Amino acid sequence: MNSTVSEKGQVTIPKAIRDSLGLKIGTVLNFHEENGKIVAEKVIALDPVSAWQGRCQIPNGASVKSYLNTIRENPAA
Repeated sequence: MNSTVSEKGQVTIPKAIRDSLGLKIGTVLNFHEENGKIVAEKVIALDPVSAWQGRCQIPNGASVKSYLNTIRENPAA
């Protein structure tokens, strides 16, 4: 599949490749040169919840509900 570079340096990615890789409007691509070739990689962004998952440790194995009740009653704890 061929694509022509425009005056502004833009290139259309063929539809079959866009569909195969799940490229949609707003998808971010990272470009770099590798051995004389242009390589584009889809940037996979983590959703905010996944990015923070597992970072907080509840002391003494308490449940989330009991921990939240404790810190609401005594914010300095």
